[in-house]
Amino acid sequence: MEHQINEEIRDKEVRLIDADGNQVGIVPVAKAMEAAAAKNLDLVKIAPNAVPPVCRVMDYGKFRFEQAKREKEARKNQHVVEIKEIRLSPGIDVNDFNVKVNHAKRFLKGGNKVKVSVRFRGREVTHSSIGLDLLRRFADSCSDIGSMEKSPKLEGRQMIMFLGPKKDNPKKDAGKKGGRKGKSGKPQQAPNTDTSDS
Repeated sequence: MEHQINEEIRDKEVRLIDADGNQVGIVPVAKAMEAAAAKNLDLVKIAPNAVPPVCRVMDYGKFRFEQAKREKEARKNQHVVEIKEIRLSPGIDVNDFNVKVNHAKRFLKGGNKVKVSVRFRGREVTHSSIGLDLLRRFADSCSDIGSMEKSPKLEGRQMIMFLGPKKDNPKKDAGKKGGRKGKSGKPQQAPNTDTSDS
């Protein structure tokens, strides 16, 4: 948010807060600017919609620096959800299918969404039901940790489906050494660290 400071403030009167956070009261803007100049600080309009607007005496450069630092920390603590893509072909064999399922599960465990697409070549598009069955089977294979967010839909020469992680899906425990025991009593293996460009 950009603030009006010093000479940019055109109001006749403002409600002034001094550098220590004390309410000074309603004063002419010229007097407020003098108070800021006396402290070698800035007059900053912090509540422009108030009547009269509220202005505070502060070091505006320091304020912006701390604000940017807080925003950077907040962004760092956020998990950015990415959409990973898995491509299948109508004639995919069982082993390749299972490899793709494992890639999708790894992405879902990481809290990301997965776009699964089947590309039809030539006259394969006339047998789109094969792609539909393939995508449904893929969704079923991932159903333990992911759910279908968008059902399979034909777009041009490809059929697309979106999977998302289940809300109760644990993300942080997956990468710990030794793994933690699941409900079955068997240790959960850490996810494979290779990436899929599929």
